[in-house]
Amino acid sequence: MTTPKQPLVRAAARNNAEWCAAMSRSHGLAGEFGAHAWTAPSRTPLYYPDAVTLEPNADRASLVSLIDTAAPGASVKDCFANLDLTPAGFQVLFEAQWIHRPASAPVLASDLSWDVARDADALRAWALAWDAGDGNADLFPPQLVEDPATFVLAGRSAAGRVVAGAVASRSDQVVGISNVFALDDGPDAAWPVVLGAVNRLFPTLPVVGYEQGDDLAAAIRHGFEPVGPLRIWLHRQ
Repeated sequence: MTTPKQPLVRAAARNNAEWCAAMSRSHGLAGEFGAHAWTAPSRTPLYYPDAVTLEPNADRASLVSLIDTAAPGASVKDCFANLDLTPAGFQVLFEAQWIHRPASAPVLASDLSWDVARDADALRAWALAWDAGDGNADLFPPQLVEDPATFVLAGRSAAGRVVAGAVASRSDQVVGISNVFALDDGPDAAWPVVLGAVNRLFPTLPVVGYEQGDDLAAAIRHGFEPVGPLRIWLHRQ
């Protein structure tokens, strides 16, 4: 499968920035979209970056000046993996690959049913399943279900228990998938029900996201292709 990769990476980066902005808003934090990046002036929620680059030529000094590097945990999502933030006191946390799947591509059948978490109780049940006892279920506050572009997908067993899921973030050109999980058998159990839901909800939109390691291999098995690298930078304290 061959695709024009630079436009896809730009679309995926913008989609991911919009998702990070939605998650930050749900925690009462404001960010701002600029020409080259989305940035937040105060620390964002756990696992979420303080800046997401939207163009490969983002200016390092300008980018760093717009985030709070004094607070522990400041991070930057370098969506084109072409910045050197070492002089600004950052180190590489990890690298990953943007992934892409064509709209309405065939999906493996799943034994799970699915729905969208549309109220606080449904979101809480999803978050507890996603968290699997790690103590971070509060990362997904009730306000998140009010965001019109955010769809929290819950895969359910025959007994109605949430056993798999993901977050789908709709933007103009693509739908982004993040937070993919399954309580049993890992992402290979999650992707069929998640992609089935996405095909029903957004039949005309390509699917994007990013993964690394075994999770990247699983995404490729389910019809994704890698389209470009990204890099997460963490500020040294």
